[in-house]
Amino acid sequence: MSVFAQSTPSMAVNLDKVGHEVSPMLYGLMTEEINYAYDGGIYAEIIRNRSFQDDRNNPVHWSLFSEKQGGTIKLDHKTFLNRNNPVSLMLDVPVSENITGIANDGFWGVPVKPATVYKGFFYAKADFDGDHRFSVSIRGDSADPTVYATAIVKKSGADWNKYSFELTTKQDIKPTSNARFVITTAQKGRYWFSVTSLFPPTFRNTPNGNRPDIMQLLSDMKPAFLRLPGGNFLEGGKFSSRYDWKKTLGPLENRPGHMGTWGYRASDGMGLLEYLRWCEDLNMEPLLAVFAGYTLGGDHLEGAYLQPFIDEALDEIEYVIGDVNTKWGAQRAKDGHPKAFPLRYIEIGNEDFFDRSGSYKERFAQFYKAIKTKYPQMTIISTSGKEFDVPGGKADMIDDHYYRNASEMEGMSTQYDDYDRNGPKVIVGEWATREGSPTPNFNAALGDAAWLTGLERNSDVVLMSCYAPLFVNVNPGGMQWKSDLIGYNALNSYGSPSYYVQKMFSNHLGDKYVPIQAENIPTQFETLNEKDIASGRKPRKIPAMFYVATKDSKKKLLYLKLVNTQNKAQKVNIDITGTEQILPAATLVELSAMYPEATNSIKEPTNIVPVKSDIRINGNAFTRELPAYSIAVIVLKIK
Repeated sequence: MSVFAQSTPSMAVNLDKVGHEVSPMLYGLMTEEINYAYDGGIYAEIIRNRSFQDDRNNPVHWSLFSEKQGGTIKLDHKTFLNRNNPVSLMLDVPVSENITGIANDGFWGVPVKPATVYKGFFYAKADFDGDHRFSVSIRGDSADPTVYATAIVKKSGADWNKYSFELTTKQDIKPTSNARFVITTAQKGRYWFSVTSLFPPTFRNTPNGNRPDIMQLLSDMKPAFLRLPGGNFLEGGKFSSRYDWKKTLGPLENRPGHMGTWGYRASDGMGLLEYLRWCEDLNMEPLLAVFAGYTLGGDHLEGAYLQPFIDEALDEIEYVIGDVNTKWGAQRAKDGHPKAFPLRYIEIGNEDFFDRSGSYKERFAQFYKAIKTKYPQMTIISTSGKEFDVPGGKADMIDDHYYRNASEMEGMSTQYDDYDRNGPKVIVGEWATREGSPTPNFNAALGDAAWLTGLERNSDVVLMSCYAPLFVNVNPGGMQWKSDLIGYNALNSYGSPSYYVQKMFSNHLGDKYVPIQAENIPTQFETLNEKDIASGRKPRKIPAMFYVATKDSKKKLLYLKLVNTQNKAQKVNIDITGTEQILPAATLVELSAMYPEATNSIKEPTNIVPVKSDIRINGNAFTRELPAYSIAVIVLKIK
């Protein structure tokens, strides 16, 4: 890239001239079931295809276990537990004393860790009365005879029984995911199995909860909100596969699950209550998106036909915030959470700018009127972008989405500089610099950081933002969308360089924006995408350095964020003026890489991580050298 300005960049920061308030909700999370984000991801369930419904014809991810030859398994659609689980796995054991059963291979393996207690259950029935005895175990894969943990369960009666158990691994085992979950019996007969579940310890021991390692990564980001249940997962490909929140409540054995929008089935173990507990566990607010009568296939409803979905949305809000004397507040209490959750933000649909029918304006108006009438305190978000005026009111916020390469994101850092301050406020509900796979590389992190300086600068308008997608299972077949913030397999997880940018920016955010007067900022030619090149567009000059400052009034700190996208180090002269003085002791948090394509991975999870160090500032005017390809946060103490 060609750099034009050769003089040393300078930045003047006047602490007496603070600007607008910074939105405390600026940094949050967006989530949906994509890339095995829930099943096989943050949701801690280990058993894959736990209700045998992932494939109508075959018991995928289940296999026959037999110490000797003999025994068969097959799906049975005539014998089942309940109407929400209309299929079972039938096991024939032809002879006694031959240990025979079923084995599940998990989500690319069953994670085994030392000194760990696993809790689970399964439903089973037999074709004979009397005692039924099963051995439950975590074992090595088919080539490994190791038994990591085992338990015996037994009950009487030929009807369906629920068998609960605990499995405890020994202290001296090595962590592995080359394992499987096995249920066996030595009794001759025919058996049917239904919903089967196995959980490791969860974050904060929350029931039906989430993986501690992934939750800790999220907690470290200090997110303010969770946008749920996400993007296309909300709409579904058709009405039958939309996110139907009422079907995600209650015991796991009563949840039917449904076909997701990214090529695989969702168990709906991550139901509405689990989303809300996720928020509670991380001290976040929920941002609730409600189904708005439009599917990804283009089907939509209008007028009176939309009313059942409006009623459904009102019920959903009541489930979240209603007291125990309301119908749906009482249901939430029955589900195990009497206390209401906080809720201020309601989003009507998802990406309705794709709706070519033009129906969104009227659909939005119907939802807006109904929700505002019953819950006037709610902030209502439109997903259509420009169309926010509706009969009877105006959208409180609009949801903008951006997916670009690094150069484009850097060029868009001024996106909201000239935004109408009298218009609706903005949530950037999905955005990402898409470079690198399965998680972003450092060039993407540079694009992210440049873009975020613009969001902080305009945080009087952009009140909320969240990167998407949040998760990816890095195993072959686990990814449907590349460039995802956090990667994992069955055993381990890691943050991408972009993750650490999010963490750095969110952890160092003041309550007041402080303008910076800058001179001699180097520029470079943007990198055009294929579409721009084909159109004949010429590359523009864009900055090669980005910056923003915010002040924490309570902690008396100034956060100065600097991004150097160049392939060479760059000195910066910084002059901080005003009646307040800067103390000599300061902190530097720096993220850098040797080359833009550098990244983190499941094998090298900490290849690129922030480095924190103590530095000294000699007076209010100082010079700082930014390494090539670097992102820095300088934390200055104000006297």
